Amino acid sequence: MTRPYKRDIAILFSTRIIRLFCYGFLSVILVLYLAQVGLLEQQIGLLFTLTLAGDAGITLWLTTSADRFGRKRTLIVGALLMLGAGAVFIATRNVVILMAAAIIGVISPSGNEIGPFLSVEQASLSHLLPNEKRTQVFAWYNLVGSFATATGALSGGWLAQLLQAGGMSALEAYRVVLMGYSIGGLILGLLFLSLSRDVEAGAASQKESMPRVFGLHKSRSVVIRLSALFSIDAFAGGFVVQSLIAYWFYVKFGIDAGVIGSIFFGANVLAGISALLAVRIANKIGLINTMVFTHVPSNILLILVPLMPTLPLAIAVLLLRFSISQMDVPTRQSYTMAVVAPDERSAASGVTSIARSIGAAISPSLTGIFLAVPSLLSLPFFLAGGLKIVYDVLLYRSFKAVKPPEES
Repeated sequence: MTRPYKRDIAILFSTRIIRLFCYGFLSVILVLYLAQVGLLEQQIGLLFTLTLAGDAGITLWLTTSADRFGRKRTLIVGALLMLGAGAVFIATRNVVILMAAAIIGVISPSGNEIGPFLSVEQASLSHLLPNEKRTQVFAWYNLVGSFATATGALSGGWLAQLLQAGGMSALEAYRVVLMGYSIGGLILGLLFLSLSRDVEAGAASQKESMPRVFGLHKSRSVVIRLSALFSIDAFAGGFVVQSLIAYWFYVKFGIDAGVIGSIFFGANVLAGISALLAVRIANKIGLINTMVFTHVPSNILLILVPLMPTLPLAIAVLLLRFSISQMDVPTRQSYTMAVVAPDERSAASGVTSIARSIGAAISPSLTGIFLAVPSLLSLPFFLAGGLKIVYDVLLYRSFKAVKPPEES
């Protein structure tokens, strides 16, 4: 690997760390800030819905044109949208303007990845890396992002608390955190400016004569099939998002928030480590086999969680599940980049990500209904585990013969 390639890879890892730190940094105080400026709970909920809907539209538009418009340019646009959204949130209390900024800009209400960055960065990394290194680098890429989000959330919460302890009002303390978020967008823009032309898709994307749909041409059929399957997996996962599992533990066992937080701190650390372990397994048995053969036992453990009679057993099974639950993430991302044409990678990642987002957006509302009925309290675990196993079977049957280049 040449030195310019290593420099671009280091920049893309740095932008991932800074961005996820900023997302975590903001996520802790965002609702508190909006409440301080006078928004009602219903308005905050609507703003977040519009944020996610706007992000889906903007991300789809940017990622599906990135390979032709330019990956570097697309990343810079994303950074400017992040900077702009933070600046508007600081400057105004007007609900309409805030909602417009939420729709057009890049604001992460949950601390999770949002905007065009993930899709375009992964496409760029795939362009820079030899095939046999792609999965390993993606595993580290996911790991550093997870730790950056956790560190950002811890820092944002404590900074706001320390500023208030020092005499600053809550509103002003939260604005300092928002300023940090905007500065993060500025730093990202400067780093993206320093990327070389090696991250680009190349001239092939300009010369391709086949008609494009959402930026796809030769790989359209593969991406559509993957997107349909990934949406099933995400729909199933939406039944057991972290906050809903936390509430289940509270209702089922009556434990307080501190214990729940400790459980999920351990769970997320194990999940991050599991992503690294996936690389060794994938090198031995292949990407699809790793995705399926680690995912099935993970989902069986998920189904077993509500069947445990005591809190220690339920925690143990949940932690065991998290210790293998993320092995399919870097392998899934790597496989998607491997089986599409190089000049379709940004579009393919964008389309599959949007499919997952749409799938995951539907099921939490159903879980809310189930959790309100005592007899249905554990149903989300059974639905999630069962549907995910169906996804695993369908994925294996559909793609076991479609090998990435390093396995051919």
